[in-house]
Amino acid sequence: MATTSTIKGVSAPSVPKPAAPPLQTPPERDCAFCPRLADFREANRAREPLWFNAPVDSFGDPNGRLLIVGLAPGMQGANRTGRPFTGDYAGVLLYATLIEYGFARGVYQARPDDGMTLVDCRISNAVRCVPPQNKPLPAEIANCRQFLRATFETMPRLRAIVALGRIAHETTVKALGLRAAAVPFAHGAVHEAGRLRLYDSYHCSRYNTNTGVLTPEMFRSVFAKVRANLV
Repeated sequence: MATTSTIKGVSAPSVPKPAAPPLQTPPERDCAFCPRLADFREANRAREPLWFNAPVDSFGDPNGRLLIVGLAPGMQGANRTGRPFTGDYAGVLLYATLIEYGFARGVYQARPDDGMTLVDCRISNAVRCVPPQNKPLPAEIANCRQFLRATFETMPRLRAIVALGRIAHETTVKALGLRAAAVPFAHGAVHEAGRLRLYDSYHCSRYNTNTGVLTPEMFRSVFAKVRANLV
């Protein structure tokens, strides 16, 4: 029932506020927010029509307490398979580490039907479409932040976020409304953000692991902290 309000002594029915639109966590399959990425996606569809070639949705439990934020789908990975960190080298270390610390079950076989399940955990990306040369532009990162923010807001039990790499860290900080200077990126850093903790890690890319920027021990140490805090 509508309430009434009084303006200069005249009683008039107030206008009910419209319902808030539902939060959209995955972009539409033909999302056109980023023209460069849309053109790249169409070219990939023409070249590899059997690949996924669409914005990649989050994978895992929406009621999980842990969210992992990567950079973007890899060309041979999630862009091909449709599941984050599946089909390229980065997923090998990530899923092995998640299994070790009880955030995943199964055997990772680099394909979306391998039966892997996440436990109290979800994986997403800062940018949902594969970018040329794996390098999204600042405007593309900003365009996709709405979907990252919606992912946070639709995880009611979210307590921990692991940002893989500086770009994932920076867009997560903006999506959370934090002051960047107060939460600088550093591998192994832990930042308090209200009810959340933000954990930083170098990205588990082949380049980082091959060059020694990130070792498996360094990567595991981040998830050891998360596991210790999610008791």
